[in-house]
Amino acid sequence: MKLLRKDIEKDNAGQVTLVPEEPEDMWHTYNLVQVGDSLRASTIRKVQTESATGSVGSSRVRTTLTLCVEAVDFDSQACQLRVKGTNLQENEYVKMGAYHTIELEPNRQFTLAKKQWDSVVLERIEQACDPAWSADVAAVVMQEGLAHVCLVTPSMTLTRAKVEVTIPRKRRGHCGQHDRALERFYDQVVQAIQRHVHFDVVKCVLVASPGFVREQFCDYMFQQAVKTDNKVLLENRAKFLQVHASSGHKYSLKEALCDPAVASRLADTRAAGEVKALDDFYKMLQHEPDRACYGLRHVEKANEALAIDTLLISDELFRHQDVAARSRYVRLVDSVRESAGTVRIFSSLHVSGEQLSQLTGLAAVLRFPVPELSDQEDSSSEED
Repeated sequence: MKLLRKDIEKDNAGQVTLVPEEPEDMWHTYNLVQVGDSLRASTIRKVQTESATGSVGSSRVRTTLTLCVEAVDFDSQACQLRVKGTNLQENEYVKMGAYHTIELEPNRQFTLAKKQWDSVVLERIEQACDPAWSADVAAVVMQEGLAHVCLVTPSMTLTRAKVEVTIPRKRRGHCGQHDRALERFYDQVVQAIQRHVHFDVVKCVLVASPGFVREQFCDYMFQQAVKTDNKVLLENRAKFLQVHASSGHKYSLKEALCDPAVASRLADTRAAGEVKALDDFYKMLQHEPDRACYGLRHVEKANEALAIDTLLISDELFRHQDVAARSRYVRLVDSVRESAGTVRIFSSLHVSGEQLSQLTGLAAVLRFPVPELSDQEDSSSEED
């Protein structure tokens, strides 16, 4: 994401002009644009024209519109963002108050104006415009006959390819069909890796599986790379890291990211930081339950006691349609930071964010136990 202009007043009202450059930037934009904002961007409008003879025709013209945002729709697979609203500035093609949908596109600038720019939104702009925040982890989660090739960006887990091949069972004296199907499966996974993994950006490629599937796959891949003189794979061999996962499904990626060997390799990436924070929370919940809590009421109570060491919050909560509810979460984040706590904002499109959403999207690791929290739990269980 490129920041072209930033005009924000002391009362936090103002506008910014941005250019999304990568597919992930559309996800950042989705988290920036909220109902009630003003969005100005170039768009295509279908207009009707009437000739001197009275015949009516239609044509598509490119024009620039300013919309009052009423709805935002994001397609996570195609990384496309559509913003629907009413026109605020009349032009020759669109009347004031007319509805229109703008599809924001990569490499085409837009200007976003808000009455109130809060700290969470401004932080997201900083992160989106920082070139260090890029997709530097790739992962192949696999089992016999099923594989997912994913890119793990700081904000999203993008499934770039799903490979499914039916593998016949081995039969005594008749292993040929099984072996040929397995080779066909491995070949398709290798092709998916070459198509979707950019080795000039990616620091590490995780190959995760149950059993010995990952070892057999890597041996086959590099044997073929030697035979075909595939320099890209051979030069980047050191980037491949084999780890255990319970299955070839996407949700098993969290297990791979929690592996200590992976954590040490990815120490500088935010994706590993989020997974570690969630893992620390679960460990605390298991071993010292008095120092872990989740849910808005309990987390706010812990914050009042200045007890929060690490706050885990899903970015989904900042997209709340209710302005008062959204402001409540922003105030919580600001308050935790003021009391020297760490705030981890999880992406709801990341595997760790999906898990946090199952815990209401809000959790905290505490510096010390807060007695009032256990009292609240006791009273609520008595009411039940």
